[in-house]
Amino acid sequence: MQNIHTLNQREVALKQTMDALHAKLIQEDRDFTAEERKTWDDTRAKRKLNQEAVARTLEMLQEERNTPAVEDENAAAAQRAISNPPPGVKGKGFNTLGEQMQAVVQAARSDGRLVDPRLIQAAAAGANESVPSEGGFAVQIDFQQGILERMYSDGEILDRLERIPISPNANGVKINAVDEDSRVDGSRWGGLQAFWANEADPYTASKAKYRQIELRLNKLTGLSYVTDELVQDAGALEAFLMNAVPKELRFKVEDAVFNGTGAGQPLGIMNSGAVITVTKDGGDSGATVSTPDVLNMTSRLFARSRINACWFINQDVEPKLYPLTLGSGTAVQLLYFPPGMNGNAGPYGRMLGMPVIPVEHCATLGTPGDLILADLSQYLLADKGGPLFASSIHVRFLTGENTFRWTYRVDGQPTWKKALTPKNGSNTQSAYIVLSTRS
Repeated sequence: MQNIHTLNQREVALKQTMDALHAKLIQEDRDFTAEERKTWDDTRAKRKLNQEAVARTLEMLQEERNTPAVEDENAAAAQRAISNPPPGVKGKGFNTLGEQMQAVVQAARSDGRLVDPRLIQAAAAGANESVPSEGGFAVQIDFQQGILERMYSDGEILDRLERIPISPNANGVKINAVDEDSRVDGSRWGGLQAFWANEADPYTASKAKYRQIELRLNKLTGLSYVTDELVQDAGALEAFLMNAVPKELRFKVEDAVFNGTGAGQPLGIMNSGAVITVTKDGGDSGATVSTPDVLNMTSRLFARSRINACWFINQDVEPKLYPLTLGSGTAVQLLYFPPGMNGNAGPYGRMLGMPVIPVEHCATLGTPGDLILADLSQYLLADKGGPLFASSIHVRFLTGENTFRWTYRVDGQPTWKKALTPKNGSNTQSAYIVLSTRS
């Protein structure tokens, strides 16, 4: 039996195609071209077939509803569990995510005849339309937030960002920001300036300039197939979902923070207009990193960003950091201190006082982005609460698998639109610094 929701969506799409073509002919006051006539006839034929499929599906659904349910031992046991939940459960949410997923699968397999009442509560809380035949129930709010918290707490990138939750009725957010690209007199704060004056001198007017940062939510999706055997074990299912889902969502968002194109996904640091690419040291030979490279990158980092800045590196860069030194002879000093050296008890090394964090999102050794010095508090990330959930038993029915789908709506971009010109000096500064190609 075909999915009635899919058939209805197809009908809408086909009708829109015909409406658009008809509107074009009226606007241009002409008749069909041969190609347009073929498109019209083909679309009309497809609509007719689709409408017939809708009618058949609705008829089959009605017959299914009128057919008495054949109760088997498993269904009877499931219904008894629903009607007589354990003490302390009735009227409350599920104890674990795995327990809720079991209830979703049971509801789908019974075509809505065995629906745990807690699923309806979860659907209402998530403002989601329950479709019993597809198991379209929302995950409890606390489980959604649990996944989101796991995403942020486990990563070394997301918890450093400036995060903005989006309200329930919004699809994005506009943030007012100072339009400042220079620290020269008359340019700070976009034009606001203070003046020295003598007694009774008239005041000199100036004003700040502002810009808007707009974040519009993009959709990040995940689809997972889970076997019937795994569904039967709530503990194993819980462990799988709470481990795999947050990790995969986190990976994609973090990668977008560094490498996102801004088209249908967040804008990454590497593609922003504010990133500064420092020219490699003339003495560099091959894909390496030298002391002048590190010092030159640090000198271009905006001074106020140094308290939050970190070095993000491709793991292949790490061996190149151990030999870096300043000075010579008895006055030589190491630039890089791995964990356990020179009082560094943290999980990561430190270079010039800032953490050195290996991440998978940095480019390969010798290319821009293999070594990034960035203040991630200067990156905005907006999201729509926790990931939303839907499921179906039909997609992989013949292989005994259940389909779980997750949707996370998120957007982000650097708060800087371009590098900053200092009050004195010729080199621009930024919160995001990378090193040029070395080969």
